[in-house]
Amino acid sequence: MRIRRTRHLLALTALAALALTACENGTGTRDEGASALPASSATTPPAKPAADAGTGPAENTTGSQGSSGTKAPGTKAPGAKAPGTSDADTATRVLCNGSNTKVTAQPVSRPLNHMLLTVTNTGSKICDLTYYPVLRFDEMQWVPQAAEETHPQAVTTLAPGESGYAGALLSAADGSGDGGQTAKKLTVAFQGMTPNSSGGASATPALPAGGVYYDSSLTVTYWQQDADDALSW
Repeated sequence: MRIRRTRHLLALTALAALALTACENGTGTRDEGASALPASSATTPPAKPAADAGTGPAENTTGSQGSSGTKAPGTKAPGAKAPGTSDADTATRVLCNGSNTKVTAQPVSRPLNHMLLTVTNTGSKICDLTYYPVLRFDEMQWVPQAAEETHPQAVTTLAPGESGYAGALLSAADGSGDGGQTAKKLTVAFQGMTPNSSGGASATPALPAGGVYYDSSLTVTYWQQDADDALSW
């Protein structure tokens, strides 16, 4: 009996040792519940499959049109203009002034006692002519006002090489103006984005050799895109 019990104990011991060895070297199995997941599956997400070339919508980070011709949200269709602008986004535009334009002042025969101001963009960027020109003949101490009925619907905008215009009534045709005199020098000041603010460098266009006669009736128009509009008042 003692011999059989001893053999039985030896057999159980050998089985236990074999089971322990199988668990340690990975050949056995253990059931410890769902929490016993491999460390790699708990911390590392599965690899994202590479997209096949030419399949699926391509990611668009530039806001430009795709190959299908559909306009991406937030983009502006070619040729579209924002309200109040004429050719380009305001970020690419500057104010017109004496540093980027050529200014001329020429009296005209019709309408009577009028002068035409012409501003030509000599710069490389689009520029805006805001409000109306501020004229000063010689050393005059007052500022001519603008005829409000000449206010345009949009800011006059000049591409490089283009011209804008303003008209000036120099004196009353019926002689009712006061303080008439002949000026030899003209200074044209430009306004900024708010009324009566500085728009930059002034211009001093040449006057005719005999000068220009003006009186207290001196009035100007707002800047216009067309010369006829500047002189129709």
